[in-house]
Amino acid sequence: MIHRWSIARRLFVANLLFVLALTALVGTAVFVDARDRTYAEAGRRMAAVAVSVADNPLVLQAAASPDPSARLQPYALKVMEDAGADFITIMAPDRTRWTHPRSEELGRPYIGSITDALEGKVFTEITAGTLGPSVRTIAPVKDARGSVKALVAAGVTVRTVDVAVSGRIPALLAISGGLLVSGSLASWLLGRYLRRVTRGWGPEQLAQLFAYYESVLHSVREGVILIDTKGRVVMHNDQAAELLGLAPRDSDSDRSDAPFIADLPLAPSLKNLFESGRTAHDEIHLTDSGVLVVNQGPAVGPHSSSGRQRPAVFGTVATIRDRTEIESLGSELETMRTLSGALRAQTHEHANRLHTMVSLLELGRTDEALDFATKDLELSQQLTDDMLSSVQEPVLSALIMGKAAEANERGVELVIEASGQAGADGLAVQDLVTILGNLLDNAIDAAADAPAPRRVELRVASGDGGLDITVEDSGKGIEPEAIDDVFRYGYSTKAAGPFGRGLGLALVKQAVQRMAGTMTITNSDSTGGARFHIVLPAPYRPSLLEEHT
Repeated sequence: MIHRWSIARRLFVANLLFVLALTALVGTAVFVDARDRTYAEAGRRMAAVAVSVADNPLVLQAAASPDPSARLQPYALKVMEDAGADFITIMAPDRTRWTHPRSEELGRPYIGSITDALEGKVFTEITAGTLGPSVRTIAPVKDARGSVKALVAAGVTVRTVDVAVSGRIPALLAISGGLLVSGSLASWLLGRYLRRVTRGWGPEQLAQLFAYYESVLHSVREGVILIDTKGRVVMHNDQAAELLGLAPRDSDSDRSDAPFIADLPLAPSLKNLFESGRTAHDEIHLTDSGVLVVNQGPAVGPHSSSGRQRPAVFGTVATIRDRTEIESLGSELETMRTLSGALRAQTHEHANRLHTMVSLLELGRTDEALDFATKDLELSQQLTDDMLSSVQEPVLSALIMGKAAEANERGVELVIEASGQAGADGLAVQDLVTILGNLLDNAIDAAADAPAPRRVELRVASGDGGLDITVEDSGKGIEPEAIDDVFRYGYSTKAAGPFGRGLGLALVKQAVQRMAGTMTITNSDSTGGARFHIVLPAPYRPSLLEEHT
């Protein structure tokens, strides 16, 4: 039955029991303290009465007379009435009573301790006498030489003291009742708050739900990152750590040790997005390792049942998807389109040349037809031999030759200079296709939009140190203040197409960084347009000695 209780109910019952126990403990302690204080106060009052009677010269004079009771009994009864004492007993040093509230006790021995009083001391005690238990003070009556001539005992019965204590019980009950009511009210308010926050669930249900959330968080293919209102990363799953380059973090880690977004090695665009806390839908962000699609929204608490109170905002939650593979496939598709366009252009040119040669043959000009075919074959073969001997990568050679055909179709002269031998061996072909394809596309577009002469120059130099690529165009160039923006995703000087603009050069920068290369952008002195210079180092290869060792 208890296991079905919610956290709020359990806490309310526990707090109620605690308040009851605390009320009983505090009430008992206050009652005992009040009783002790009342007894102490009664003792001090009786001490004052006993000392005052003992200091009265009448007592010393009566003690020396033949019948002390005749003078002291009326005096003691009067003082007892005025002081509110239950008894005042004046006695001889041998305990013989001279005064007593009951006349039949006169002449009988006093019941109680008088040893300290015979030594000249005033003391208070609680003991039982003829009137029952009482709080009494015994004071000595001394003569001029300090000899004890009589003793005075003044006291009140315990019953009288208990009546005084009982007079404070209503106040104690009021205090205890107030403590009980306030504690119960606080427990009820706290239980109501917890019921709203935990939605009436018990700890076992919350533990089970947390286990489900934990499993889902770490099993999804998307990255999830939670950021509080202060900019701390409260939690992120394994996929987010992999995509963002973060250290793995458990959900039960100490929140005070959570890092701030500003301290994490994130891409500037991602850092700005996370710090802003704004809502984002399918935003694309580039990192050094890939292309990420990010969605972000506020992390809000549960809505109130009345709808009057706005839900609390605890921070933001962002989901991250890796789009690198999709972009790679898109780049490959674009390369295939380029090659297809190149083949189409070459087919068109080949058909024109074939018609020309057929016409020459029909006209009987055999020598001229043979000379035309030979020169055309030498030009194509020379370009093919130069590319294959320098780049040594058929895919790149086909790409460059396709771009040459595309440039020729668009009225742009593509000048290719290839030198060296070893270059592309060992380098990632997909990254090289991304770099060369996007640079040549931008250069051909820029040259095609510029006035004649339209020209693009490609220089590829290879060697043992790596690959050196330079692309220049005769376009309008790049403004110096815009050089840092050309690699930013979304930036483009051309009109947006159906699939957006501003991604090509961003992918080029990403590919160059993956290959540990360098890239510089300037305006060309020869063509007047933009000049892109890329240096890609050759991958490390162990020597034969290193391989055997």
